[in-house]
Amino acid sequence: MRRDNLEPITGIHHVSSITADASKNYHFYTSVLGMRLVKKTVNQDDPGMYHLFFADAEGTPGTDFTFFEIPMAGRTYPGSGSISRTSLRVPDDLAVSFWEERLKQYDAALVESRETLNGHDSLLFHDPEGQRIAIISDADNAGIRPGTPWSGTDVPEEAAILGLGPAHLHVKRRSKTAYVLTEVLGFSESGTYSCSLGEAQVFTASGGGSAAEVHVFETEERAEKPGRGSVHHVAFRVPDREALEYWAHRIDGAGYMNSGIVERYYFQSLYFREPNGILYELATDGPGFQADEPLDSLGERLALPPFLEPEREAIEKKLKPLSTY
Repeated sequence: MRRDNLEPITGIHHVSSITADASKNYHFYTSVLGMRLVKKTVNQDDPGMYHLFFADAEGTPGTDFTFFEIPMAGRTYPGSGSISRTSLRVPDDLAVSFWEERLKQYDAALVESRETLNGHDSLLFHDPEGQRIAIISDADNAGIRPGTPWSGTDVPEEAAILGLGPAHLHVKRRSKTAYVLTEVLGFSESGTYSCSLGEAQVFTASGGGSAAEVHVFETEERAEKPGRGSVHHVAFRVPDREALEYWAHRIDGAGYMNSGIVERYYFQSLYFREPNGILYELATDGPGFQADEPLDSLGERLALPPFLEPEREAIEKKLKPLSTY
């Protein structure tokens, strides 16, 4: 169903969530989790709000956990039709133990449980705003290579967060989501497992391993009411614009309303909703975050894409100052 000479979707590109406080969000993800802020920019669709990108040392695709700041965001009421948990990969089981001890030292981070998810030693916890996260061991990963640890933190390299792992979805009609993942997006069904969160069906993109997985849980809960600590969308990786144009044609042909290709400057994107209401993005691996900042100073200044640069003065007046260096 795709051109033989076109690379398929390889894995997860980024996950974008909501915070009500960019400053506290920045502190937690850099000072506590040891991730690097690789881009301090704005929501291109609403430039009056920050958009922060936390990643590995180089801002490698597949390592970005991003946040839109919405100061008036209320609490999240978890439910169906949601990206219910974001996973972060660490090197091995010993690294999971490191995080279990480290997070217990921070009252704002609520450790839920330690258990096995799809064969991986995992630590489930909430960030200070209730964002649901799993730190997972990548000890036996044979798929997408891990990212580069960030040295500007007190987290030791042997325990560093190396990128995104599986995205968890909670839906009312799992068969509908399964159809989109397999028949439209080309994921393969790769197994099931049970845990405290329920019974998950696992789908894997072509890159293989935990960085290419989506875990789908079926629930009868009412629809999630999103707020601070909720996930806005999950993005999947495609190599370049040519590939994205193919996927735009394919998704359109499958009958799903979509955004068409959107220029995000650091990558190009396409957005559509699947039948359970979850927002998917497909995003290219490049050009990347060094398009407007050198590697050694990523995230230190407010970066604006060229089409917003003429509005810099007005945009900066709307934003609360945020020191990131």
